[in-house]
Amino acid sequence: MPEHLTVVEHPLVQHKLTLMRDADTPTGLFRQLLREISTLLAYEVTRDLPVTTRQVHTPLKPMDAPVLDGRKLALVSILRAGNGLLDGMLDLVPSARVGFVGLYRDEETLEPVQYYCKLPEALSERRVIVVDPMLATGNSSAAAIALVKDAGAIDIRFLCLLAAPEGVQRMADAHPDVPVVTAAVDERLNERGYIVPGLGDAGDRMYGTR
Repeated sequence: MPEHLTVVEHPLVQHKLTLMRDADTPTGLFRQLLREISTLLAYEVTRDLPVTTRQVHTPLKPMDAPVLDGRKLALVSILRAGNGLLDGMLDLVPSARVGFVGLYRDEETLEPVQYYCKLPEALSERRVIVVDPMLATGNSSAAAIALVKDAGAIDIRFLCLLAAPEGVQRMADAHPDVPVVTAAVDERLNERGYIVPGLGDAGDRMYGTR
């Protein structure tokens, strides 16, 4: 396994992922499962957040207790499917600052086309977590992280639900300094750039579109 890659093998994560893979899982349940699994993945991607201490008064006595240190997290969603992961992460860290990068994949070239970018301020002082359910070719993800770096971010993580080996390698080549956290790495990409066996198009399955 590449050094920059973490696969979260927790039984609850894997169980929910299996339900999401099932073609018979309806849109509402798919969206609910994505929200639940993203909260579980968020525990892993935030595992090494910096902490400090402050004094609190419990009902029994004062104590120095751990609290998060530094600027609030920044979560950056790659539209549109990234919003499914974003919702579950905000359940866990509701005070996080949120940004959006709009990219779509040209179906002929498989290259990303940017149509929107709105990012929080002071990214150089924040942990930035970029989210997108599928790391397929890796082109859109690599482009989004380049935009985040251009805005000043230096402490970046990438979180996805599923990855293909090709996408993992593309990210390693383009951004070797960015750790990737995922629930699974599947077999390969097909000729259309979709992850196999995968779960189909995450955005279409979230929103009931084709």
